[in-house]
Amino acid sequence: MLCDGLDTVVHAETPEGIFLDLRPAGLSARFYALAIDWAIRLAVLYAAATVSAFTGGLGAAFLLILLFALEWLYPVAFELSRWGATPGKRAFGLRVVMDTGLPVTPAASLTRNLLRVADFLPFMFGFATVSILLRRDSKRLGDIAAGTLVVHEPRAEPGFDMTRVAPVAPAKPLQPRDQAAVIALAARAARLTEGRLDELAAMAAVVSGDAGHAGPDVTRRVLGVAHWMLGRRS
Repeated sequence: MLCDGLDTVVHAETPEGIFLDLRPAGLSARFYALAIDWAIRLAVLYAAATVSAFTGGLGAAFLLILLFALEWLYPVAFELSRWGATPGKRAFGLRVVMDTGLPVTPAASLTRNLLRVADFLPFMFGFATVSILLRRDSKRLGDIAAGTLVVHEPRAEPGFDMTRVAPVAPAKPLQPRDQAAVIALAARAARLTEGRLDELAAMAAVVSGDAGHAGPDVTRRVLGVAHWMLGRRS
């Protein structure tokens, strides 16, 4: 992963009440990612132009459609994929997310990419460069309008061992948003310190019947509820 000295940490809260630490990507990481994406698009366009040269007017029409798709649909299609990033961003471990840390929505992706026209002004992404350098969250104009962030993917680090967790049935019926919160906590468990994980598990301890208690045993039971809700019974 590229270490960018301009990056900082942004704290976000999901609709389920889960707090996330997001590290926005700075100017250098985003520039190199953009360079790779441009190279990919130019290579595709060059190959298509070579073929269309032998097909006359039909080839020219196809080339224009392809040019439009590469310019406007290429980034949107990849941002809405499960990776949440274009090939260039993926190469540097970057991802586009909403301000809440959730996956980017179609409307937000379209907005941030359509506004690349404004970011390009006055020339060579002048406004975008100034905005990224001046803002703590490193947003360009398109990100500000769309409510999105370009962040570094968290690196997998040794943490809580989920293999130590046995499935536990919920102590009471849970609303869908409560289920989502517990499952999201389990997904983050390996990236949290034990102290922070115990703290968050204590907030959700009602799901395992341990309301008002905290500690490693409570944490395992709360995460066990997540296992149970995911259909793991053994």
